[in-house]
Amino acid sequence: MTDTLPQLLLRNAERWGDGRVALREKELGIWRETTWAAYLENVRRFALGLIQLGFERGDKLAIVGDNRPEWVVAELAAQALGGASVGLYQDAVASELAFVIDHSDARIVVVEDQEQVDKLLEAGARIPRVKKIVFYDPRGLRSYARYTLLPFTEVQRLGDGVPTERFAEELARGQAGELALICYTSGTTGEPKGAMLTHENMTRMAGNLMSVDPVGERDEFVSFLPLAWIGEQMMSVAAALTVGFTVNFPEEPDTVQQNIREIGPHVMFAPPRIWENLLSTVQVKIEDSPWIKRRFYDLALKIGYERAARAFARARPGALGRVREAAADVLVLAPLKDSLGLSRLRRAYTGGAALGPDAFRFFHALGVNLKQIYGQTEIAGISVLHRDGDVKFETVGKPIPETDVRISDSGEIVSRSPSVFQGYYKNPQATAKSLRDGWLHSGDSGLIDEDGHLVVIDRMADVMTLADGSKFSPQYIENKLKFSPYVKEAVVVGQNRPFVGALVNIDMANVGKWAETRQITYTTYTDLAQKAQVYELVSHHVDRVNRELPRAAKIVRFVLLHKELDPDDEELTRTRKVRRRFVEERYADLIAGLYGERAEILVETEVRYQTGKATVMRVPLRVHTMGGERVA
Repeated sequence: MTDTLPQLLLRNAERWGDGRVALREKELGIWRETTWAAYLENVRRFALGLIQLGFERGDKLAIVGDNRPEWVVAELAAQALGGASVGLYQDAVASELAFVIDHSDARIVVVEDQEQVDKLLEAGARIPRVKKIVFYDPRGLRSYARYTLLPFTEVQRLGDGVPTERFAEELARGQAGELALICYTSGTTGEPKGAMLTHENMTRMAGNLMSVDPVGERDEFVSFLPLAWIGEQMMSVAAALTVGFTVNFPEEPDTVQQNIREIGPHVMFAPPRIWENLLSTVQVKIEDSPWIKRRFYDLALKIGYERAARAFARARPGALGRVREAAADVLVLAPLKDSLGLSRLRRAYTGGAALGPDAFRFFHALGVNLKQIYGQTEIAGISVLHRDGDVKFETVGKPIPETDVRISDSGEIVSRSPSVFQGYYKNPQATAKSLRDGWLHSGDSGLIDEDGHLVVIDRMADVMTLADGSKFSPQYIENKLKFSPYVKEAVVVGQNRPFVGALVNIDMANVGKWAETRQITYTTYTDLAQKAQVYELVSHHVDRVNRELPRAAKIVRFVLLHKELDPDDEELTRTRKVRRRFVEERYADLIAGLYGERAEILVETEVRYQTGKATVMRVPLRVHTMGGERVA
């Protein structure tokens, strides 16, 4: 009986009991372990407690908070009762939480702490169906005397009053085709849509992924990305239950890097922003190192790049090459990998968006087996994957087993597999648009190369055409720009314009440190971004990027934005993808200024403080023209 995710948990608990660790969480500086038997017992008690709260088959349980054992316990408890979980991003504002909770018809919400409780109380009348809010971190909630609030442990105590046989009966009733979770998309083009995924969708995906890249029962995985994201569900829930590896939860979001180094995971999955942040960290630290260390680093990295190139060409090094590689590893590359917590990695994945080829090459030069995953929420997270030893930086690999991928007549990537979702919750129009004759239409433009690898060009709606008819991919250029440790985000524009322009966010931490070492004074992000020296710093990187681009795609003008793009301002999704259409509308005057005659553009922006008070800030932004000439 392993048709559902909770049934897999039962199988694992019967197989390993208290002899194997299923979950591990760092709390107050100590790694606390939960065995498979204890994992099942926690799920059983919470599930029976949900029954006492009126949870029935077909109900939805919303969950919001950081990655904790309580999240997966609550999720599996709801699924064991024939219900579905609905994950929400912990940094979502009250209005965003209210939309998803109300749209999904959730009547019980499990939250982490006071912050999330406050958001739900603020949402108030916008979530009329919610009857109970269950919290698992009681700090700050002692004075909240509301009948709707219940501690997580209290729900489990309620469950102790229900016969154990009830849980076994409900668990046995589970079917593979039942709804397991509603995973809301990131909403880059509008309101999020709830993708309905069954147990079979998730387990078949996990099985097919593991058939390509097996993970061992004794392997370690660190769960630090939001569990509301399909990528984390793919690994921390579906794959972990399928295989039985240990899932580790960091103490706090700020300690993730330290906790990763302590655990030394064997497999790791992260979106491009995580890999880009690691790369930036290395680049900045090396730049601040003594010249002798920088020299050793440059030499070792060069050897690493050569080794990676040989590996992908399936060529073997000579005797001298092996000696050079061993020396580079011992002196530089291995210690560097260890400092990042990557020393035990057998495989690492990136997905959710495109990672630039330069960043890919860097990690392979270090000896990290980093591979691209391609897929969508609507196909349980993955349809295409690089194979070991068959990584091509410009592609995302080949389809996993039981998955068909083809390119439509319009150039769109379409997929078919047992993991394709059942449709969007309460949105038949969107379902009909995305799911046709069993084929999932991705909305991505792509092609399949001569080796059978899928090449993703860009979102079909995002491919741009200049006034002269030249086409270019803004995403490709943006990834090139973000290879710099001083560029945090970039939005490339140029649709129906005479040339390519860019809006650039500097990386405050890295640029600030760069400025301090050069005794450049500044006060705020806005002040730093508009320094002439910072413009020159970014200009040098833009120039390097331009050298690798075709003539039509070269960046002619750019501006450094006065603020970071922010999910709270709806400029980014909660998974940190740029909401391109929204940004282009919000900064329409600024974009128009890139193609005007002025050297400065005066922008007005609303600044909203935590008190709710808002003020309008007027900031002159400089326009930089590549080639050294200023706009007149």
